[in-house]
Amino acid sequence: MRTGQPVVTIFGKPGCCLCREALEVLRRVHRRVPFRLEKVDITSDPDLMARYRYDIPVVHVDGREVFLQGVDEKQLLRQLDPAG
Repeated sequence: MRTGQPVVTIFGKPGCCLCREALEVLRRVHRRVPFRLEKVDITSDPDLMARYRYDIPVVHVDGREVFLQGVDEKQLLRQLDPAG
């Protein structure tokens, strides 16, 4: 069982339309479920760029990778379920 607000991190880069769409989903979910949102620009870190270049957007929940190349709203809501 989780204590405190979950942390959702989106890894992307400027100008990425899939990243923009994923962020919209995250914001919709955020209106229903509280969480701390962190955005990471992979172009600022060579290791992240090498790791995620072809998979963005990548979304982590509490440090665990849960989505590549998009976000499923229903699955994200399940991930953020406090009973989960």
